[in-house]
Amino acid sequence: MSIELKKRFDRIVDILVQLQSKRVVKAQELADRFEVSLRTIYRDIKSLEQAGVPLIGEAGTGYSIMEGYRLPPVSFSREEALSFVATEKLAQKFLDKESSQRYSAALLKIKAILKSNDKDLLSSMEDQIVMKQQAVPLFLDQVPHILSSALEAISLKKQFEVNYQGIRDEQAMARTIEPIGIVHESGFWYIVAYCLKRQDFRQFRSDRFESAKITETNFSKSHISIANYLAQKKQDEQPKSLVKLSVKREIASHLRWERNYYGFVKEIVGPEWVEMHFQSPDLDLEFPRWLMMFADHVRSIEPERLRKQVISLLEESLNTIKKQGES
Repeated sequence: MSIELKKRFDRIVDILVQLQSKRVVKAQELADRFEVSLRTIYRDIKSLEQAGVPLIGEAGTGYSIMEGYRLPPVSFSREEALSFVATEKLAQKFLDKESSQRYSAALLKIKAILKSNDKDLLSSMEDQIVMKQQAVPLFLDQVPHILSSALEAISLKKQFEVNYQGIRDEQAMARTIEPIGIVHESGFWYIVAYCLKRQDFRQFRSDRFESAKITETNFSKSHISIANYLAQKKQDEQPKSLVKLSVKREIASHLRWERNYYGFVKEIVGPEWVEMHFQSPDLDLEFPRWLMMFADHVRSIEPERLRKQVISLLEESLNTIKKQGES
């Protein structure tokens, strides 16, 4: 079998798996997933139909398999079987306790159909992958179900009663929210929801919930999708300023660990200095405070406004330390 023919065969099998995993699959979705043209997908769909797979749909809309038709589970490759170990470890670290347990239960059913050799391989590899917990827990112990409950509230369109402590709150406050989606960014999970108290959408960080429960009350109104919310949020962001820094080469590696959180665009590496470019919406607080950690190793800072803000913060810090020494 030629390489191209094998690739096509594997793709057609994967398309069949996709069709069995969702009620309707759009041709464009398949084309994007396998990085091929729509024409190629239409040809592969035709091959499945010729092989006797009862498909419903047409080009330009979507495809589904006739109800009741199912093939036996597709066997997994050695590499796919090994990926189960890593994904289970990731679930244990990044999902709440209840969601992680549900994932492990579902994965156990998948493991049950593996070949004996693959089962032994997974057992031997489970102890070889260690996921250390991050310094700030993603969830509080008293709410081990926040993600799974939020997902259930989203699917049922039921209101969510929570006790939540925002960054400016001295203590947790009771709120009723209507969640529309979940986002993971900057190392934390955020539940995006319409807050009845604020009469607007808010992002609620997973580690700030002290309690949460689904009510029997339906959403107060229809809401936009999470995709539309994120698109609108991007439009509403403050205009970004171009920032240029020249950093000593031996220090540049330390900035690389966190620079993506601050709008990093590109870098130009020189013999002794690295010029880094950023697009930042915040030149008054967040960016300059981050830059203060490396200020003694930075040769030039643009724009001038940012340079002045760093100087002001450094002088303020120095004055505060001096006053503490005098008291």
